[in-house]
Amino acid sequence: MKKNHTYLIIIFLIFASCAAFSPIAGSDFINVDDDMYIIENNFIKSGFSSASIQWAFTNRDTTMWQPVTWISFMLDWRIFGNNPSGYHVVNLFLHIGAVIFLFLFLFRTTNNLWSSAFAAVFFALHPLRVESVSWATERKDVLSMFFGMACLYVYSFYVKNLKLSYYFTCLILFALALMTKSMLITLPFILLLLDYWPLRRFLTPSTNNGFKTTNNLLREKVPFFILCIASGIITIWAQYESNMPHYLTFPLRVINAIVSYASYLKKTFWAFDLAVYYPFVYSFPLWQVLGSAFILIGITVFVVYHFKKMPFLPVGWFWYLGTLVPVSGLIPVGTPMADHYTYLPSVGIAIMIAWGIPFLIKSDIVRKKIVLPAGITIIAILAVLTWQQCGYWKNSITLLSHALQITKDNFLAHNNLGLALYDEGELSEAMVHYNKAILIKTDCIEAYLNRGNVYVKLNQYQRAIDEYNKAIYLKHDYVEAYSNRGIAYAKLGHYQRAIDDFSKAIYLKPNFAKAYKNRGIIYIIQGNNNWGCSDVQKACTLGKCKILEMAKNQGACR
Repeated sequence: MKKNHTYLIIIFLIFASCAAFSPIAGSDFINVDDDMYIIENNFIKSGFSSASIQWAFTNRDTTMWQPVTWISFMLDWRIFGNNPSGYHVVNLFLHIGAVIFLFLFLFRTTNNLWSSAFAAVFFALHPLRVESVSWATERKDVLSMFFGMACLYVYSFYVKNLKLSYYFTCLILFALALMTKSMLITLPFILLLLDYWPLRRFLTPSTNNGFKTTNNLLREKVPFFILCIASGIITIWAQYESNMPHYLTFPLRVINAIVSYASYLKKTFWAFDLAVYYPFVYSFPLWQVLGSAFILIGITVFVVYHFKKMPFLPVGWFWYLGTLVPVSGLIPVGTPMADHYTYLPSVGIAIMIAWGIPFLIKSDIVRKKIVLPAGITIIAILAVLTWQQCGYWKNSITLLSHALQITKDNFLAHNNLGLALYDEGELSEAMVHYNKAILIKTDCIEAYLNRGNVYVKLNQYQRAIDEYNKAIYLKHDYVEAYSNRGIAYAKLGHYQRAIDDFSKAIYLKPNFAKAYKNRGIIYIIQGNNNWGCSDVQKACTLGKCKILEMAKNQGACR
């Protein structure tokens, strides 16, 4: 009977997830990283080649080492091209796969069908999952989770009979997860937590020496920790010289981490006002910091005190605390808080709820009459909220307008909404949002760059140059500002200044196809066909071949 129920639950997980996330099938790409990751990435669009594969394993433009993610996008582009629906549907299928592996692992190791099912459904349908599933760029979330949960499922087989084939399969899956997103670096710690519960390997009767048992389990994880160290070194290499903006000082990062931990808990139980961007907060009220710390310490003390009676509580809680560390803000990341950061950590909270409530309510009558209907109601509410949240991801304008409605002083949302309006030809509206972004944050370099782009569109080239100068003053190695200022200089006929700017951009970013293309055009205009053709040929090898064909048609290049 349980086997039939297992199949029914898997079918329910598939259909419920498809229904709740159905709006994403008609969603567009958004202008938050999707351009850099997919639609303007020539290596992705060039498909599988030695150059693109080499780039996938060596690229560090995104401050992360994620070759498997890049390769998955190459495969998507080959199948779907620039149709965003395909990318979103693949994300959803990967999410469903991760959910099924999670359910199968929990059921196999606890033999508790309904708690396992509730934990999986709670994780699958929660609105906090929308950002990871609906955002094409967050392929790294769902793909790494797919590998991670598959690793846990295979680990449950290994624990039962200790076959090396299962062990090495776990290592391979873990390596793939790390090559998709380095946040999975916490997986070995999760395995140790699961060794405590539900696997209960610390209590194995094979030895009466608890220290020896612990020592054996730690030795067993050594290859996993070696992979963690390797991933950490590569991640640091990827971030080296990336010039990733560190908006918060270390004391503020500590405070932000404390507040974020509590805020994610609040969003877990009150899943409203979710935004793609949360504004940077440079000063938290004392009551909020102390209140957040009190909640975190209080829960920690409670679960530690009850670890013998309710071992699932410390496992779930330390799963949550531990897996959030890489994105808590203690280590500098792009943004100090984001909904997709909860993707892996939220499993710990789901475990606490799914096993904690039945443990506290012993009466079968109460469970059937109150807990079961309440659980079904909660799942239905979550599914509706997820469906609604997916609707906000229809396009950039809808998504960022929603973010501005529910947040304050959100300069990032203003800047990117300006970009979306700019792409629609709404230049005056775009300028309004760029101005607001700069008003909120006077050193918002992207807004200065984008304001300059508006002036170029309006043929006000000197004003554009003034904006690019401000951006370069704030960031001396701002590649795009040099490139765009070069275009403005060229429009004014200042060709040598334009060449100098394009050359600076190429120096800072050697594979910058656009700068090669534009410098080549200027050389050809000046009659220097040899240098010009060399540049446009280089641009062609980097994905800008139309300019080479044009130069050949005009007789400038052979």
